[in-house]
Amino acid sequence: MASNPGKKDGSTPGVRGPRGPQGGGQAGTPARKSTATGLRGRFEDASFPLLRVMTALPRWLIVVLPAVLLVAGLVLTGPWAWLGGIFLLVDFLLLTWLTALSWPVISPGSRLVRAMVVAALLGITILKFAGRF
Repeated sequence: MASNPGKKDGSTPGVRGPRGPQGGGQAGTPARKSTATGLRGRFEDASFPLLRVMTALPRWLIVVLPAVLLVAGLVLTGPWAWLGGIFLLVDFLLLTWLTALSWPVISPGSRLVRAMVVAALLGITILKFAGRF
């Protein structure tokens, strides 16, 4: 590894990756650096263990599993509609949780779009449980 005169620890300069700062904490785990207080801070603190588990999972699984649940939730009808509703409810809860975590750092336009998607998914979930979708 080439020596970097600006860094005493020998790390390379650059942008932090999705797994946290370079050289910080255990490899592959996000670093906990929340400065939020009150209810927001407690929400982030409670979410951190689940985020650590999600970080340890293969990335493709984090994308594919909710997509499979969404498609299965939309396709299941008849006597299996209740199971489709549960799949949609799980997707709704996951999407709502991730939206709430990212809320402070996203733009107002992104907030609007995400809120509309969450509201649409909630509506479809309610219709699925009511037997109308």
